[in-house]
Formats: sequence, C-alpha cells, structure tokens
Amino acid sequence: VCTAWPRLMQISLVLFLAVTAGILAHYWVKPDSSFNSSSNSEDMQQQISRLNAQVGELEQEQAMPAQVLNRYRNSICYIFGIYQVGFPNQKPLQRTRISGTGFVVADGLIATNRHVAEPWYGDPDSDALVAKGATAKLEKLVAYFPGSPAPVTLTPAALSQDGDLAVVRLSNPTPFYLQPLPLATDRPNPGELVAVVGYPMGVLGMMAKAPTPVYERLAFRHDDQGAATELAALSLIRPSATCGHLGDVVGDKLIYDAPTAHGASGGPVFNSRGEVIGVNAAYIDGFSGGTLGVSSQALKPLIIQAQKKSF
Repeated sequence: VCTAWPRLMQISLVLFLAVTAGILAHYWVKPDSSFNSSSNSEDMQQQISRLNAQVGELEQEQAMPAQVLNRYRNSICYIFGIYQVGFPNQKPLQRTRISGTGFVVADGLIATNRHVAEPWYGDPDSDALVAKGATAKLEKLVAYFPGSPAPVTLTPAALSQDGDLAVVRLSNPTPFYLQPLPLATDRPNPGELVAVVGYPMGVLGMMAKAPTPVYERLAFRHDDQGAATELAALSLIRPSATCGHLGDVVGDKLIYDAPTAHGASGGPVFNSRGEVIGVNAAYIDGFSGGTLGVSSQALKPLIIQAQKKSF
C-alpha cells in the first residue's frame, strides 16, 4: 500500500537496537556504586520503555493503511450518478455522469461529498444555467459495494449548507456485513499519518487493476455503469488506499499529501488509529501536498439530521 513504510520501519528498528545497545553499554560498563547502579537501572528501563512505545507506534503506523483497507473495504462504496440541467418541457441542456466514493456511517446511511450527492453543487456551468431559470435534478445515483453483484439506489438525506459534505440513504436496509466506520472524537493534529481510501479514476481505475482479459473486454467501453455492473458481478469492485501526512488543519478543512484523483471524492480519511478524521473532497493540480478534506466533526450533525428524517 505504501512501500516507503516498510523501509522506514526497518531503519527504525535498527536505530532502536543501536540505541538500546548503547544504553546497556553505558550503564553496565561503568557502575559507580550500588545506589547509582540502581538509579541507572531505573533510568535505563524508562528509556527502553519509551523506545518500545515509539517502535510500537511506528509498527502501528506501518500496518494502518493495510488494516483499514482490509477491515473496512466492504463498507466503502463506489458511487455512480447522472444528472441533468434544463428547462421544463425541453431537452436537457446539460447531462453529466459523475463518479465518487461513499462510506457507511450508520444503518442505511452513507457519507460522501455534497458535490457527489448533489453533483451540480459548485459546477459553474450548472450554476450559469440555474441562474437563468433552469432546473437541476438527479437521474440516477447508485452505490456499488465490494462483494455485492448489484447496485443499490441512493437518495440524498442531509446536505451541508456551508461545506462539501452530504449523507445519503440506501434504498434497502444496510446488509449486516456493512459495518459503520468509526469517526474520530479528537481533533487531528498536523503531522499525523493519514490514509485515504476510495475509487480514484472511478471505473477506469478499477479496470486497470482487473485481470487482463477483463481489462481488454471493458477498456474501450463508454458505458461506465455497464462496466461497473460487470465488475461487480466479477467481485472486482475494490477500493484503493494511499497514504501521507496531515499538513495542516484550518477550521473544518484538512490539508494532506496523500495522492488522490477524480472518483475518490467522498472517501474516508483515516488516522493512524484507524478512525475517520475526514472526508476526502478535492485536490489542487500541480501541488502534491494539496489534497483537501472536510473534518468528520462537521459530518456528525448531518448524520443526526438524516436519522431524524427516517422516523
């Protein structure tokens, strides 16, 4: 998942062993007295305990991306949609396909970006038409889950009014094997390791990972939903994980350097403890450290709002 981490772990373990050997040599070669020896032994044990804790943290960070992908893969879905913008009783002036990512946050509820659940949100072409009196509407919004052969219809349940977040509702009850992802309770700190899970490049990204015969059959099709349905039937709906570090936290906005691409919008951003600290939202072209997410703290009121509407 992240090839640099195993090398970092090996270097860290070597340094740990070297420092431990140095500490042992320092205290065992020059014992001044029984009192100093006892004191030195306690200091040595404390330093070794701290080093053990640091190595434990490194081991946890190294394993985290693979762990969250394996543990929560089935609860992270690929979202496909079509929306149109036009005037009543006329042919739509704009008809657009969209791809995104979502993840289960409660029974029957999926978190994603507002620009996935309401795809014309922030679209300047749609805004220009709506300003002239046109109407935007969803034709289709469906979710493909790993291991499931058929898509599930989604409907918007709660949309943020001041951020790129949304909660959508599954048309069917959440299958028992789709566990909600844990949301972090603490505010994240710059410098933390993060992992982003989603479907970068949408169907194209999944086809690139498919066996060669499947790729050759689907590569030149222009029907994203048809290709996604065939991938689902072959159990090839599989999210990807990338990792990096949290560069800054500004209000509800997270800035990190984990690479992403179109189609990963709405995916969960995990911390080193496997908790969701944010929802992946956008990236800045030409700046590898400019991936943007929205804090999961801002997601919690939307989940409550969507749950109240279900009663």
